[in-house]
Amino acid sequence: MLFNSYAFIFAYFPIVLIGFFLIGKRNVRAAAGFLALASLFFYGWWSVEAMPLLLASICFNYWAGLRLTPAPGRTDRQRKRMLVFALTVDLVILGVFKYANFFIANVNDGLAAAGATPLSMLHIALPIGISFYTFTQIAFLVDCWQGKVHERSFVHYALFVTYFPHLIAGPVLHHAQMMPQFANPSTYRVDANKVALGLAIFTFGLAKKLLIADKMGQYADLMFTGVHNGTLPSLYTAWFGVLAYTLQIYFDFSGYSDMAVGLSLCLGVRLPLNFNSPYKSTNIIEFWRRWHISLSTFLRDYLYVPLGGNRKGEARRYINLFLTMLLGGLWHGAAWTFVIWGALHGTFLMINHLWTAKVRRNATPGRLARVAGWALTFLCVMIAWVVFRAESVNAALEIYKGMLGFHGAPTSAFGEFAVPYRKPEFFHTLLVGLFICLALPPTISLERWVPQPALLAGQPRMAWTATAVIALATAVLFGFCVSQLGSYSPFLYFQF
Repeated sequence: MLFNSYAFIFAYFPIVLIGFFLIGKRNVRAAAGFLALASLFFYGWWSVEAMPLLLASICFNYWAGLRLTPAPGRTDRQRKRMLVFALTVDLVILGVFKYANFFIANVNDGLAAAGATPLSMLHIALPIGISFYTFTQIAFLVDCWQGKVHERSFVHYALFVTYFPHLIAGPVLHHAQMMPQFANPSTYRVDANKVALGLAIFTFGLAKKLLIADKMGQYADLMFTGVHNGTLPSLYTAWFGVLAYTLQIYFDFSGYSDMAVGLSLCLGVRLPLNFNSPYKSTNIIEFWRRWHISLSTFLRDYLYVPLGGNRKGEARRYINLFLTMLLGGLWHGAAWTFVIWGALHGTFLMINHLWTAKVRRNATPGRLARVAGWALTFLCVMIAWVVFRAESVNAALEIYKGMLGFHGAPTSAFGEFAVPYRKPEFFHTLLVGLFICLALPPTISLERWVPQPALLAGQPRMAWTATAVIALATAVLFGFCVSQLGSYSPFLYFQF
């Protein structure tokens, strides 16, 4: 069930919210168990067939975590062997389900060139959310080995892994961010301010998804699907199609992140910041500190640093950086397009670090330099999104050719294929989207927009008026969003 569906908004979430707090008044452990079961139901709604794998993964990693924790009679060597074993099991399972067919397909290409008999493909479906819950548990195992985990409740661990706001599309959670909240009795008490703020953040996220991301997605699909079917994009069509996708994935991911934060806040739990206006970045290093923050942090802490980070010389640092981004691209999907996307960002980051270390050094960039840096960063991100979205490497190459004008100049672009990009609706949505992502603060900061009681102490009428205006505006926006529900509109990050 999608966050942006009637079933979720008007049935599932109200039942879970009410049930969680009613049970929490009597027994907090039972409330945590109820929320874990509700999260499993949410996952099962997507794929009952994938439930046994999720449950087996939770049980195995919880068992392994107990044996990785330092304890009397347990040597470091024994614990390291257990860590290697547990990580191998997790990565092999992820590899089989997500990458086996990709590997077989590439082997078959080589066999076909040699005239040999191809291997049979594995007829297995990719379990939804497997990358997120696998990475979440890998981080847990490593922290258990390092002695950082002190929470031992299986119920809280199961809830930590399955917690429905993040289970399908992230963020990649860290046990220290979540399990203490589940162990805190105050989490299970209704907080009207948190519920109100959570619903407002959810509404803004819903608006981003339905009113901007989905609208931009229609125009992006016209170009990318057209190229996949053999239509060559002109200069005009290619650039506006790529720009449409650039905004689609931004507001799709931003909208999902806002909805997840809002839903969780209603339940009294604060999710970590995962998305912080990345298109405002003035360099690619800053972009990766703002985009999918939890994944960037995971890759840094559990891949880049173990590879050696910047501790083994400058050359090794850049190799480690490139490998980290390459694997980060592969994490997004089993296709060469994702590998190339990761390689592009790895290259961008290496150039950015070299520029900072060798040219700019400690100099503070002026306003003109910041504007130029933003424009170059935005352009690089757009260029990389092409291969991220394209159906194949060949399709991406045709789009790149179109962006360079090899398939026609602007004057020849107003053919039938480009007509949709001339509609006023496209440009209105485009301009609104650009204004929001470049000029407004992230929705996560909505708490600062809401008048605080302390600021309006002694002015009850003003406080009431401000609250009423914000509540009315949120209700109107929510009602308009609900009127747009009905069509199938999955989040892009569900496929990763």
